[in-house]
Amino acid sequence: MSTMTKTVPLAGSAAPGAARKPRRRRPSRLPAWEALALWGALLLAWQIASQFIDQTTNPLLPAPASVAAALAESLPELWAGTVSSVLILLPGYGLAVAAGVALGLLAGVVPSLGRAFFPFAKVVGPVPPTVYIPYAIAVLPTFHLSAAFVVFIGAFWPIFQNAAAGAQAVEGRHRDNARVLGFSRLETLVKVIFPASLPHIFSGMAVGLAFSFILLTVAELFGANAGLGRFVQYYADFADYPRMVAGILYTGVVTWLAMSGLDALRRRALFWLR
Repeated sequence: MSTMTKTVPLAGSAAPGAARKPRRRRPSRLPAWEALALWGALLLAWQIASQFIDQTTNPLLPAPASVAAALAESLPELWAGTVSSVLILLPGYGLAVAAGVALGLLAGVVPSLGRAFFPFAKVVGPVPPTVYIPYAIAVLPTFHLSAAFVVFIGAFWPIFQNAAAGAQAVEGRHRDNARVLGFSRLETLVKVIFPASLPHIFSGMAVGLAFSFILLTVAELFGANAGLGRFVQYYADFADYPRMVAGILYTGVVTWLAMSGLDALRRRALFWLR
């Protein structure tokens, strides 16, 4: 008689043929080496290019060391300009987010509102918001109101269109399930449509925030007494190119920080997409 032996897997070992689940790599918060290499190459190219320009006069491309010194000297003035710009940016952008999300979701859910808003958005949305700047400065009583209005116009349409697209992309079965559960239209909008549309909404918010910084800087070139755009324009008028370049780089850093903060908020809100 032959004896049959059964192989018993050791504790902690995977069963034969069982597929191991790949471990998820946690996203690193440090910049990728490719990004660091690109910035290093650009800085090296800038340094090399400045060697071929006479730095004893007033070069249009100052050396990195001169820009760094000008940036260190101008930090108090730049900080004051940052506060002035943020006080204009936040009201305009915040109102654009509130109005764009609310109207976009409603237009995506209510067919009559969609038929009313979408043709209007196709005509008005593509108009560059910069054309409103001289008119807004002339009509509105203060520069802060006119600049905030231009920021609002520039951020509203991307947010509105993405919110409407997100609402329209919600599958019908989700709305049917909400109807079966006895949700009212408002509850369906808040508890079903809005969460499902968040990826589209955050995409629109990112585009709107980038437009807001561009339009704010352009508006400050026209009639501001303070702000990051005014800082760059002021020193460009006096041909102080180290401070002008320092202001441009500082504005880029502020914009990057704002976009990174919005991206962090998006990752936290859309935790199910990780």
